[in-house]
Amino acid sequence: MLLKTIKIVLAVAVVIPLLLSAWFSFDFYFAPKTSPKEIFFVVDKGQGVHNIVQNLKEKGVIKNGRSFLLGYKIYYSSKSLKAGEYMFNLPISPKDILKILTEGKVHLHPLTIPEGLTRKEIARHLESLHFTDEEEFLAASSKTDTISSLDKEAANLEGYLFPETYHFPKGISAGKIISTLVSQFKEVFSEAWQKRANEIKMTLREVVILASLIEKETFLSEEKKLVSAVFHTRLRIQMKLDCDPTIIYVLKEEGRFKGRLLKKHLKLTSPYNTYRNRGLPPGPICSPGRESLEAALYPAQEKYLYFVAKKDRSHHFSSNFRDHQNAVRRYRKQ
Repeated sequence: MLLKTIKIVLAVAVVIPLLLSAWFSFDFYFAPKTSPKEIFFVVDKGQGVHNIVQNLKEKGVIKNGRSFLLGYKIYYSSKSLKAGEYMFNLPISPKDILKILTEGKVHLHPLTIPEGLTRKEIARHLESLHFTDEEEFLAASSKTDTISSLDKEAANLEGYLFPETYHFPKGISAGKIISTLVSQFKEVFSEAWQKRANEIKMTLREVVILASLIEKETFLSEEKKLVSAVFHTRLRIQMKLDCDPTIIYVLKEEGRFKGRLLKKHLKLTSPYNTYRNRGLPPGPICSPGRESLEAALYPAQEKYLYFVAKKDRSHHFSSNFRDHQNAVRRYRKQ
């Protein structure tokens, strides 16, 4: 009788752990059957594991909190569950959820920096999208250490905050956003482009300045190299650039631009006024995109000296003043 009892106890002692192990493995490693869907989930700073598990159950991300907690204690107890926003694609196993939470694979929000924005406009854009504070961004983008190896004259990061679509987590600092934007500029402005700048006897800074003018003069891809040709020719013969956007830039910086450039503004006393000063302005007037940078480096092989805007915002190009005057009369009447 005693022997039989011992055998039963031993059998139970073997079977129960096996059953528990089977239950845990099935519940922890495999995703429960559920319809495919995305669930947005937030882990707050300082939130405890038990509270996170309860929220996961309430959101329908997990069904069994016990296997989740057991798995955390066995495999991830040395790691914390990182605060942040997460997007879980159901069905998903508790193991995969824990991996995401302990590695901090937070949900990334898309952020598009449009081409042609100034540093201040980018700051306002970011604040309107709740990515960062405007003043914090302006303060951080006043520091030039991230670009000093390429441009020692830069007073701030105007022109180097590369326009592109990025993906950032909620709560990212202005400094990290700026670092990403400048890094993207460096990647785009390759060694081949730096070599090309040397070939045309321009510094990287001069190329960026010229590209920013091209960016503001035309949004049409097919016109960028033509505008570049005009500016390159004018620079070569020391003819003033007469670029309206350079004046608009100053007026915006001073908070005096009312949406329209007036004739009196052409007399503005400023080194950025390309109607009064020969050569390039002292700094970029926006962040130019890839096409404008390329156009600054590779102008069209044309002898154009002038261009005038048409009603559809495209431009007519002329190689002499008489043709330009005729074009002005023709298109200003439209």
